[in-house]
Amino acid sequence: MKIGFIGLGIMGSRMAANLQKHGHSLAVFNRTRAKAEPLLGPCGTFFDSPAKVADQVEMLFTMLANPDAVEEAALRANGFLNYLRPNALWVDCSSVNPSFSKKMAGAAAARQIRFVDAPVTGSAAVAAEGKLVFWVGAEDADLETIRSLLLCMGNKIVHVGGPGMGASMKMVINLLMGNAMAAFAEGITLGEGLGISRKVLFDSLLGMPAVAPFLAAKREKIESGNYEAEFPLRWMQKDMHLASVSAYESDVAMPLTNAAKELYRLAMREGDAMEDFSAIYDYLSTTHQTELR
Repeated sequence: MKIGFIGLGIMGSRMAANLQKHGHSLAVFNRTRAKAEPLLGPCGTFFDSPAKVADQVEMLFTMLANPDAVEEAALRANGFLNYLRPNALWVDCSSVNPSFSKKMAGAAAARQIRFVDAPVTGSAAVAAEGKLVFWVGAEDADLETIRSLLLCMGNKIVHVGGPGMGASMKMVINLLMGNAMAAFAEGITLGEGLGISRKVLFDSLLGMPAVAPFLAAKREKIESGNYEAEFPLRWMQKDMHLASVSAYESDVAMPLTNAAKELYRLAMREGDAMEDFSAIYDYLSTTHQTELR
């Protein structure tokens, strides 16, 4: 089966590389060609538009930044949905809101294209190791068609339901991660303000039931002040915003998440957009220090 991959950023490039490591040749597109260069050669061919990729393949993966980027690649000038063959399969691994994912499923179905939403959980390092978790919204038969390919890139697949349900689960997960990171950063900032050393705070809090396990992996970033992005802060803010949009559409109140997403937005305004989302600690700590002066 001929496979296409569109979107070769922090996650997509590593996912595509793992497909190649398992022997699959790819037709690829990325707006910045330089990001595609490591994938090119006997197992990777670059095409200069989503449409040209679609014309070559029977299955297409997308891993793009946000709903606008997905819609542009799929439906606007040189969009791939008008060039995929009937019965081709589109797997969208992007983090988008469920209503948008269902909209794309409808656009695909109108063109006789099968659609799967399969967003992932995992950092850049996890993606490189092929240990992502896929949250899948799909018909049973479509999931079975792509299962072996997903397992080239990840080690766990959760079939949440039909189209749009994988995106729904991803919204819940990133909401929890974003809130947990912000609350932990606020707690550390308070502890330091009360005179507790950062080392004692980390040694005492990490591993406690009150602290999410993933936060242990953020210790080194906070202690070193090196916030090289595994998951950029601006994408966490985007996902929390999309969760709030989904809550509005579902008649659900989310006061904590709405407050936290605005905190991340403030950090973006101070220059932390491209840093790892754990840089929310740096924003809070710097703000506290500024207030003390």
